[in-house]
Amino acid sequence: MRKTFMRKGAAAVFAALMLLSVGSAYAQTKGMDRRDEKRDDREGARDAKQACKAGDENTRAECRQEKRDVKQEGRRDGGAPNTPPAATPKQ
Repeated sequence: MRKTFMRKGAAAVFAALMLLSVGSAYAQTKGMDRRDEKRDDREGARDAKQACKAGDENTRAECRQEKRDVKQEGRRDGGAPNTPPAATPKQ
C-alpha cells in the first residue's frame, strides 16, 4: 500500500512539474505572426462594425464600408494581392 501511495505521489509531482514548465504560447514562425495579425485586424473590424450598427446615424452600407476600411488599414500593403515571402538564399 505504501508503494502505491509513493508512486501516485511521484506521478502527481511529475505532472505538476510538467504543467508548470510549459511556458506561454507565442508564435514560432513568421507565418504564425501574420496569421495572428490578420485575426487581430478582423476582430478590430468586427468591433468597428458593431459600434457602427449600435449608433442610429449610419446605414448598413456605411457600416460595411467602415468595416472594409478598418480591415484595409490593418494590411501593411494597402490591400495589394498577397505574395509569398522571398526565399532566403542558402549560405
